[in-house]
Amino acid sequence: MTTLRLRYQTVEFGKTDIHLCTLRDVQEFHDPEGAAEKLGISSASWSLFGVIWPSSLVLAHYMLDCDTGSKRILEIGCGMALSSLLLNKQRADITATDYHPEVERFLQRNARLNSDNPINFELADWSHNSATLGLFDLIIGSDLLYENQHIKLLANFINQHAKPICEVILVDPGRGRKSKLSTEMVAFGFTYSHHKPSHTRYLANEFKGHILKFNR
Repeated sequence: MTTLRLRYQTVEFGKTDIHLCTLRDVQEFHDPEGAAEKLGISSASWSLFGVIWPSSLVLAHYMLDCDTGSKRILEIGCGMALSSLLLNKQRADITATDYHPEVERFLQRNARLNSDNPINFELADWSHNSATLGLFDLIIGSDLLYENQHIKLLANFINQHAKPICEVILVDPGRGRKSKLSTEMVAFGFTYSHHKPSHTRYLANEFKGHILKFNR
């Protein structure tokens, strides 16, 4: 990671601060051993995991007010894992997953930066059954619907790791695929609702997406 240009920042959630080491910009590329290339991650998209996107901020602010209790929680496609870091700060039972080979290194570095315990992490491919992950009461994620082919893969992955009674909270920035995902989720026995987040003054620009909620 020493060859990467990094940025240190703090995101405030009321009286809670989450400190983050992220990439400086989305033009960086560092795959000396070809790990990302073997996973099909191109140089153009390599760095997308390493910055804080508006959808991740919306999800984290939403999770701040959620009563997680003793729920087992899974964050899918966590990237910089802002929500996981916040939930870990609150001592929630959180597991993070992503497909990018650099995510875990940043995740644990940021957990240490916040003086918190390491976060459970698994490198996960939605097209494969990650049997070791187990089942969860609450599944969360942000900005996951990049391509049409991701919709069925994501729905199947969620279903594989959802308990019979489960809540799913996803934030979508408005990529036009939320209805297609909802159709797939209904087939797995979920009901759904979409709503725009309120009070997003922490964002630099208007958020045009939705919070997607699924319950079973």
